[in-house]
Amino acid sequence: MKALAFVILLFTADSAYPAASDWPQWRGPNRDGHAAPGSPVPDKLPSEVKPIWRLEIGGGFSSPIVAADTLYYLDEADGQEVAHAVDASTGREKWRLPYAAVFEDEWGKGPRSTPMVDGERLYVQACNGEFRCLRATDGKVLWQTSFEKDFGVKFLGSKANEGTASRRGNNGSGVIDGNRLILPVGGQNRNSLVAFDKLTGKVLWQTGNDEAAYSSFVVASFAGTRQVLAFTAEALLGANLENGDILWRVPYRTAAKRHAATPVVIGDCVTVNSHTIGLICLSVSRTETGWQAKERWANRSLKINLATPVLVGGCLYSVGTGKNFVCVDAATGEIKWSAPNFGSGNVDYIAVIAIGSRLLALVEDGQLVLLEASPNSCKELGRLQVCGKTWSHPAYANGRLFVRDRRQLLCLELAAPKS
Repeated sequence: MKALAFVILLFTADSAYPAASDWPQWRGPNRDGHAAPGSPVPDKLPSEVKPIWRLEIGGGFSSPIVAADTLYYLDEADGQEVAHAVDASTGREKWRLPYAAVFEDEWGKGPRSTPMVDGERLYVQACNGEFRCLRATDGKVLWQTSFEKDFGVKFLGSKANEGTASRRGNNGSGVIDGNRLILPVGGQNRNSLVAFDKLTGKVLWQTGNDEAAYSSFVVASFAGTRQVLAFTAEALLGANLENGDILWRVPYRTAAKRHAATPVVIGDCVTVNSHTIGLICLSVSRTETGWQAKERWANRSLKINLATPVLVGGCLYSVGTGKNFVCVDAATGEIKWSAPNFGSGNVDYIAVIAIGSRLLALVEDGQLVLLEASPNSCKELGRLQVCGKTWSHPAYANGRLFVRDRRQLLCLELAAPKS
């Protein structure tokens, strides 16, 4: 366990981030919930909400992203899922593009996957599996694919019996690594993970037979091999980024297959969580005969359903199993502290952003809480009601927080922006 703690400290201190303070994809620059190094750190929250700008928007759980002073978001309007680009400083719309038919169920309607920006390209995904690569400056479609038409993965909606992507929507975000874009297509004909040339859309490889869940992919290196980590509807696995070979796979076929959390990499380990398995940590290693992923620890009672923990200084911070916020020792899985009454009503989701040693926690009920990331106790520094009920992860860029609920998108200044 001491070795793991040492690796945690190294990983936390030396993770590679883009130099800019953008928030260009799901969970930030490095897909780990951390703002870029050097980002302005808030020392308090304002006494009331005075947004720099506010927009009325359509429904959806998709999260906003920010790149090069442009904010991109997805919503629904007139029966379509729509991509938008607005000026991040003023909220003025630059362009919009309807790109797929809207999906709706009892939880609401609108897109649920978070877009991503890579250079001059914006990638957007619809609930029904329609995927588009757009030119970021004007929304022109550069290439596209359809999970159903091109890979035979049918979107069933409420007709499906289990809680996979085919029922509740293709909510998970793919990931870009080098020239590759890997998407959670989720078919049972070696379509579970599909790698495309990010510039042309050419299929480079496809692998696996698992159905897609709601989890997003991440990239990590274990024993010198770069891998894409996927928490599918049926397993946690690592696939070789070069050719798609599945290096290791641990089955986790949970109730309703409702895997929503993103894997969190901790040195040579990876954690995942769900309402069925709790919070689990596995160590990944290469052996003489191949690869193995072995359970290092498990906290079965910490049944974190929708949220993904954030790693800071050897601890994981996340919503607990009730209206509480928890700090978990990443080396053992033991709860260091639990703060009760962190929100009103049911609290299944808290989005957490780490900015230096501070945490911004957006509770499902729209409360924003500023905390010190401390393993000793919950040190709350401020609390403010900023929006209505939300399951959308906010974006933090250059001292500003971009928050959405089902009716509005707003920009709040929390720390002096860097000039």
